[in-house]
Amino acid sequence: MSRGSFRLSASSIYGQKSSVQHANPFFVRRDHSGTSESCTSSDQTLKPYDALPGTWRNNWVNAYTFWKNNGIKHMHSLMINNFNKYGPIYREKIGYHNSVNIINPEDAAILFKAEGIFPERLKVRPWMAYRDHRKEKYGVLLKSGEEWRRDRLVLNKALISPQMIQKFVPLLNEVVLDFVSLASKQIEKSGRGNWSADLSNYLFKFALESVCNILYGERLGLLQGHKNTTSQKFIDSVTVMFKSTSPMLYIPPGLLKSVNSRVWQDHVAAWDIIFEHANHCIQKTYKQFHLGLKSKTEYSGILADLLLQDMLPLDDIKASITELMAGGVDTTSMTLQWIMYELAKYPSVQDNLRREIIEAKQRTGGDPLQMLKSVPLLRAALKETLRLHPVAVTLQRYTNEDIVLRNYHIPVGTLVQVGLYAMGRSPEIFCKPERFDPERWLNQGSNYFKNLGFGFGPRQCIGRRIAETEMLLFLIHVIQNFKIETSRLVEVRTTFDLILIPENPITLILKSI
Repeated sequence: MSRGSFRLSASSIYGQKSSVQHANPFFVRRDHSGTSESCTSSDQTLKPYDALPGTWRNNWVNAYTFWKNNGIKHMHSLMINNFNKYGPIYREKIGYHNSVNIINPEDAAILFKAEGIFPERLKVRPWMAYRDHRKEKYGVLLKSGEEWRRDRLVLNKALISPQMIQKFVPLLNEVVLDFVSLASKQIEKSGRGNWSADLSNYLFKFALESVCNILYGERLGLLQGHKNTTSQKFIDSVTVMFKSTSPMLYIPPGLLKSVNSRVWQDHVAAWDIIFEHANHCIQKTYKQFHLGLKSKTEYSGILADLLLQDMLPLDDIKASITELMAGGVDTTSMTLQWIMYELAKYPSVQDNLRREIIEAKQRTGGDPLQMLKSVPLLRAALKETLRLHPVAVTLQRYTNEDIVLRNYHIPVGTLVQVGLYAMGRSPEIFCKPERFDPERWLNQGSNYFKNLGFGFGPRQCIGRRIAETEMLLFLIHVIQNFKIETSRLVEVRTTFDLILIPENPITLILKSI
């Protein structure tokens, strides 16, 4: 595929600031008559790293333009524009952020198949800077090398193995049933036969209640009408933490710390609350475990299981558990919000999913674990949501050996980013990419390295199985009990705050079936 094979039907972000805000978020084809040099499949000459197209030569001009056009908020649209301009591979340097960006699944396969036994993704330097500032240990997300591998192998058994997933299901299912009960009460209370609301905070509460039940075997009562100001502070702090992280991806956190900038202050304050909340939960579970108040024979959550295994130091367990808590609220709740929004826009898809769920319920007698194995279309709907609305804009690896991408030599130690959002919106890769069509994942066509919403390989999202189980159980119960609608069928724009979120609140309507 030659340079210039992708195009968005709008002006470049550099030309018009408003183009990002009003452009259709998908590609249309154009001819290949660009002025830049082509790199076609017939051109087999290996090209040097410094021949890569892109704006990397004008670093500080790039940084100025990036900030001037509020590039952080629109990073996902900016990447689409750059793929339009340079083709399926380009090099970029903004501030101290230096990367090669790719979009094609075949190139992603080359990258990930060469990642080695110690894969490295983008280092979240603001999170590391906070831990260094407060002298906190790194969790598995931030570690590297042998130490990362040691922790990851232990945590895989507690979080990803099929045997553990079976134990998660009852804990998650009871939280989902509480959400269904809450929604039913809200519908009855309204007197209109429906519940119309911005559900984001309710979904955050659902996600926090779920993650606490999984990690600690403890219910907070957030969906049962109990007011919990501490938990609400935690939810709000996670949002601030993500928001304050974004600017520091391009400006060294140490610089912002040295001038005591507002973004650094907000970041530290948010993490302080997150660590305080997590530490309280961890200490409570630890005491109950050692006082014999938690059973050592029955499953009591991930923390108790890790303590029982006694394969990691307590400080390392605490560090990784805190990361799981911080990452498990906004990410799952936001994905649920996006999938409910898409189902409201496509009622026929919603009807098909409801039919599948009802048939699965009849076959399995309503057993949650068996139903999870009987809803392929629902699983496809989750993949489709993550295609259109990936949690992260990119998936990254530092190369641990020299590789060749599009006939360009990529040296060891280079940060290479797969543009997940751009890939999901490309008609070169997905037919009619603007359409929410879960059945595309059930067809016989190849989906080779297209489903990367949770990452890839040994460094994929450590909470993947928990998140998938949580969201599928939620959707099984919600879709069979409620019809999902929206009052405004306008396209919701997205903005980047470390994860992709709606630019404006989404109002959803639940009606009892």
